[in-house]
Amino acid sequence: MEEVLKIEHLHKRFENINVLEDISLSIKKGETVVIIGPSGCGKSTLLRSIIGLESIEEGKVLFEGTSINPLDKKDIKIRQKIGMVFQSYDLFPHKTILENVILAPVKVQKRKKSEVIEEAEKLLERVGLISKKDNYPRQLSGGQKQRVAIVRALIMHPEVLLFDEVTAALDPEMVREVLDVILDLSKQKRTMLIVTHEMAFAKAAADRIIFMDGGNIVEESIPEEFFNDPKTERAKKFLKTFEFEKEKE
Repeated sequence: MEEVLKIEHLHKRFENINVLEDISLSIKKGETVVIIGPSGCGKSTLLRSIIGLESIEEGKVLFEGTSINPLDKKDIKIRQKIGMVFQSYDLFPHKTILENVILAPVKVQKRKKSEVIEEAEKLLERVGLISKKDNYPRQLSGGQKQRVAIVRALIMHPEVLLFDEVTAALDPEMVREVLDVILDLSKQKRTMLIVTHEMAFAKAAADRIIFMDGGNIVEESIPEEFFNDPKTERAKKFLKTFEFEKEKE
């Protein structure tokens, strides 16, 4: 498979704290890579560094073989090919759902409004929200707003999608409806890099699991191997946490 996104020897520090240490990772076209690990291990910082929301002390981010610099204006169009969905939905409260979805492709990409509206309605239909297109964000549940955020990312036609703990702020009942949308994208062979704490979802959706701890990639393997036979003691200890939670239930 063709390599779409590549991270080479990435380092990130906050003051004197190393948040990412020599991270190297490649994502192939159509691949779903899921990053898991304890809180504070650098998962979200890695995604933010890829998208250009965090500066990089050392290393490179390459898209289709081209190094991209968040400070270079000529790289903005390349970065638009990488979409990101965050924990917070960040929908404009004074705009309808449809207006929220079409804003960026019309204003930023200068696409024809009528065509964007047609595509937006198809995407909202796909995620079960076409009936909410004229509603405002305050009228939607958390799960519905997160599905709108996914549609808003998809309509920009990104070649790679990044998801940063998109269910972390949701009530348990709303988690499934969002994960089902992402799982469907995985089945469509969309190229995705996903940070999540939902282990069952990670096992079902991932082509490859990346386990991080302390700013490092500790282990990398296919889901079956990682969940059934982790190679490192740190990964075994991490997975035992979820076994304990299961026993309590």
